[in-house]
Amino acid sequence: MGPAALPLLNGAPLLLTEPAGGARMVRVTRVAAIDCGTNSIRLLIADVDPATGVLEDLVRRMEVVRLGQGVDRTGELHPEALARTLEATARYAEEIRELGAERVRFVATSATRDARNRQEFVDGVRAILGVEPEVVAGDEEARLSFAGATSMLGADGGPYVVVDLGGGSTEVVLGEAEPSAAHSMDVGCVRMTERHLHDDPPAPAQVQAARADVRAALDAAVAVVPVRQAATLVGLAGSVTTVTAHALGLDRYDRDRINGAELAVDEVLAACESLLAMTREQRSALGFMHPGRVDVIGAGALVWSEVVRRVRDEVAAGGGTLDSVVTSEHDILDGIALSAAGRL
Repeated sequence: MGPAALPLLNGAPLLLTEPAGGARMVRVTRVAAIDCGTNSIRLLIADVDPATGVLEDLVRRMEVVRLGQGVDRTGELHPEALARTLEATARYAEEIRELGAERVRFVATSATRDARNRQEFVDGVRAILGVEPEVVAGDEEARLSFAGATSMLGADGGPYVVVDLGGGSTEVVLGEAEPSAAHSMDVGCVRMTERHLHDDPPAPAQVQAARADVRAALDAAVAVVPVRQAATLVGLAGSVTTVTAHALGLDRYDRDRINGAELAVDEVLAACESLLAMTREQRSALGFMHPGRVDVIGAGALVWSEVVRRVRDEVAAGGGTLDSVVTSEHDILDGIALSAAGRL
């Protein structure tokens, strides 16, 4: 029997072939996912097993382009930031073509949502990639982040509170197999740096103002998301993974050690305070520190410390205990890839 074809998702074919042994093999779907946030643009090219939905990474890249440069103040994407981001998109497009991804999904989040001139960015991405970039709302960002994070977590750890701490926004999601409540806060490492943390290291008054801003945002979040139900708190994205690398005492960034790391709440808070108090020169000397995070990791650590404290205290108020925090390297990028393959 020769090759056969049958429709899969969105009309794309899933090819079945019969090898010498007689067993039919199902061809995986190759997808490309791009997550364009306020600080970085990331690419994942992966093969997706159509039976299990498991992703096999082929390429996973990240470039710090700071698309959100000045957006909190001006409400517009800066021309230089646009140029940097479109140049990175062009590099990603070449890899996507070389590896033959069948489906591509480009998702833009906080900075693009907030910008009056986002159509210029959307048009530029479409011209480069040949697909329509999606400027997603906070709820969709939260859904994709939750799906990506929980794709690698066991069912026994829920309910989960998943927190995706980005450059311009932070998503807080509660759920088990699926999200049950979500809220997007307009706080993130780039936004809080530009708004409050101007000195090196930040002055106490600046830190106090930033904390007040984050706490007000958390007040609104917990009114929508009952985080006190959490059995497990999971943190995602670059600020959280960098704090985790610091807490683990790594001399270089090690994705395998960071992914799934479970740290005591006190360890996480101590690592956050340490990074916040450092000068930029001291941060840049840390072997795990990406150069593009040096100036904003203090704010990222501040946001994460406030989130961890608040969730811990809310769980305690509900009669429970939250002693530890889990870090996941699987996040919105994995969720975008899964959605591109029709798994969500």
